[in-house]
Amino acid sequence: MPAEWEAHEATWLAWPHEKSDWPGKFAPIPWVYGEIIKHVHTGEFVHLLVNDAASEKQARSVLKKVGVDFERIRFFHIKTDRVWTRDSGPVFLTNRAGELAMTDWRFNAWAKYANWKNDDKVPARINKHLGLTCWQPTHNAERVVLEGGSIDTNGDGLLLTTEECLLSPIQARNPHLTKQELEQVLCENLGVKKVLWLGNGIAGDDTHGHVDDLARFVDANTVVTVVEANRADPNFAPLEDNLRRLGEMTDTRGQCLSIVKLPMPAPLVFNGQRLPVSYANFYIANEKVLCPTFNDPMDRVALGILSDLFPTRTIVGIHAVDLVWGLGTLHCMTQQQPTASLQT
Repeated sequence: MPAEWEAHEATWLAWPHEKSDWPGKFAPIPWVYGEIIKHVHTGEFVHLLVNDAASEKQARSVLKKVGVDFERIRFFHIKTDRVWTRDSGPVFLTNRAGELAMTDWRFNAWAKYANWKNDDKVPARINKHLGLTCWQPTHNAERVVLEGGSIDTNGDGLLLTTEECLLSPIQARNPHLTKQELEQVLCENLGVKKVLWLGNGIAGDDTHGHVDDLARFVDANTVVTVVEANRADPNFAPLEDNLRRLGEMTDTRGQCLSIVKLPMPAPLVFNGQRLPVSYANFYIANEKVLCPTFNDPMDRVALGILSDLFPTRTIVGIHAVDLVWGLGTLHCMTQQQPTASLQT
């Protein structure tokens, strides 16, 4: 599995349609998507899933108004239950010959929601268009559940994940698998040599511990990780524990990781619910890094840190106060398709 900063052919997204995911705040969401697509499509194609012709028409209307080049947008009529393509979409791989393939993991809506059957079929339906080598990872002939937001890779044999997401009995994805068996499945199917385990995720995380709100590789040896300054905040202790764990981790050559701290914004609460706000949910596109912002004083600090980490890319802040009411932001909604020298 290539690192996210490696060259992309395209970014996959799904056009928003499930109004219950943003109760009372759906109206601005298509415009947030339009803004994101406008920024991403300058450096790569955007492959956009739409439920039907009416959904495509709405998407085209919004995208026309924000000024996209439709030569760089490709529409695919593939039904989705929700639009978190990071989790329900395919995980793409490349081999040494530069050939592209995809893995089709089982998706069960974070072991939480009842409507997931369309989303579980998304990778197979995408591959009807791409025609890639594709397989469904299994263990003892049973499909393995995995969401793209629960893992992060450096493209050089390391994979970050969390115990809370993959091992907890709460929202249990694969209760029949041990930690060692999960590591074996990840290594065999994603080309991973070493799995690095963090502890718990952030408060308000609907996924129960996705790593893409916590810590991300920004180069083969460097991890950026969120920290909480307020000792009274529920995030303080778990984020300190994750920071400690990272400090004890090494890469596949036994070298210590380089760790960069990223601040957390102040808690954001809407309708009595704490939301999973985190600057770690950024997306690395070919030309730009898109980072969620929250009308918070820490916005500029986070953008500055990412600017230092990605000097060859433009850092773009995307206002995500409305978007995060759907319990996810930029990384959750995107899935990169690597550039391949030969597609089979």
